[in-house]
Order: sequence, then C-alpha cells, then structure tokens
Amino acid sequence: MTNAYMRQASALYQQTGLAGRVESADPHQLIALLLDGAIERIAQARGHLRRGDVAAKGAAVTKAVAIVGELRVSLDHKAGGEVAQRLDSLYDYVTRRLLFAQLNNDEGALAECMDLLDSVRKGWNGIRDSYLANRAGNAA
Repeated sequence: MTNAYMRQASALYQQTGLAGRVESADPHQLIALLLDGAIERIAQARGHLRRGDVAAKGAAVTKAVAIVGELRVSLDHKAGGEVAQRLDSLYDYVTRRLLFAQLNNDEGALAECMDLLDSVRKGWNGIRDSYLANRAGNAA
C-alpha cells in the first residue's frame, strides 16, 4: 500500500467515525464536536504555518472560521440571555483574530484562539451532567 492510499483510507475512516458521532449526538454533544473541530483546525493551521505550507494553513483557518460561524449561529439569544451575548462577542473576536492570523502569519493569534475556545470547551463539558439531568427531568 502506498502512503497516499493510507492517508486517504485514514481520512475516510475519520470522516465515517465523525459522521457516526454526529448522527448519534444530542444537541450538547454537537456543540462539543464543533468546539473540538475548531480547536483541531486551528492546531492544524499552526502546524502548517510552522512548515510554511501557506495553502494548507489557509484551508485550516477557513474551516476554523466556518466552524466558529456555526457556533455563533447555534446560540439561542432568547434562552441564553447574557451568556449567549457574551459567547457571540467571543466568537466574533475569535473570528477576527483567526483572520488576522491568516493574513499576518501570526502563530500567537492562533494560539490565543485555541486557548479561548478551549476555555469554552472546558466550561461546556463541565455542564454536561446538569444538561443530562435537566433533559431527563423534562422527559419525565
């Protein structure tokens, strides 16, 4: 087997695995998957930046921006109130920093975006139990 074939097979496996996780995910898990995806794309962009692969860096940043855009769209401002507004502002800031990093090859800005989204991810994962309890209470 060639190296290219192995990469293609690995990519297909990852896509299939992700598709399965998305199909079986509840709304809370979907947001967690988006956060994971954005952080992963930013990490990829950092690696591409270090290697000087401009096209791959641009593609990774573009994907990260799209994912952060999906996170913004998913916000429920009516139910989320001030928290949703703050997250909206944070996602807007992250998007602007990602674009800045893309244009200026700024790894520090990419690292900052990863740290900010990682903080959101940790908080989001931290409320999983209360989400499940609330969901179970509503189903009863």
